[in-house]
Amino acid sequence: MASTKNNLQILFEDNHFMIVNKRSGDIVQGDKTGDEPLSDVVKSFIKEKYNKPGAVFLGTVHRLDRPTTGIVVFAKTSKALERFNKMLRDKKVNKTYWAVVKNKPEKEADTITSYLIKNPKNNKSTPYNTEIEGSKKAVLHYKVLKSLDNYHLLEVDLETGRHHQIRCQLSSIGSPIKGDLKYGFDRSNKDASIHLHARKIAFFHPVSNENISIIAPAPKDPIWDACN
Repeated sequence: MASTKNNLQILFEDNHFMIVNKRSGDIVQGDKTGDEPLSDVVKSFIKEKYNKPGAVFLGTVHRLDRPTTGIVVFAKTSKALERFNKMLRDKKVNKTYWAVVKNKPEKEADTITSYLIKNPKNNKSTPYNTEIEGSKKAVLHYKVLKSLDNYHLLEVDLETGRHHQIRCQLSSIGSPIKGDLKYGFDRSNKDASIHLHARKIAFFHPVSNENISIIAPAPKDPIWDACN
């Protein structure tokens, strides 16, 4: 069950992992902006909660884009980090996202396969239908969960984890995510967020072998509220 402390919404914690519900605007790891990253906030929380002397170990398992919300997993031990990274490489972690789009895809459900090239200059990925030099194969599966008056809620399951993959691939079928100017939506959200949310993660705990399934509540706003 989620608990909120020190601006952290904690979805799960044990001796090995902490899973939090990231807010839009939070950066997962430090970058050139110099803003305090979520990893430092979590470290401070752990240090204070357990009165830990010295530096706190915290491994960042994966990232979410700054305007995206939802599940972020941190490893509290090097063993947990190493094992979880292997699970990711072996595709033993299931991640499900919610995305709100204005233009409903032609198909109610489909698989999108693209070959993405990342341009570091503008921090943007470009999709191609066939493999080209330097491209990375990207595969996702989506289905339309709900249609509102002006928007549609898609559930997205990732088969690969590429740079801006969901944003780029949904845009490539004419369904850019609400608020995502970079990938073709016509206007930004007032809070600079985009309506992309890391909704669910499921995996077998690499230490206890327990079946872990975590769902992150969507942010509070009229569109997300209507999707629930």
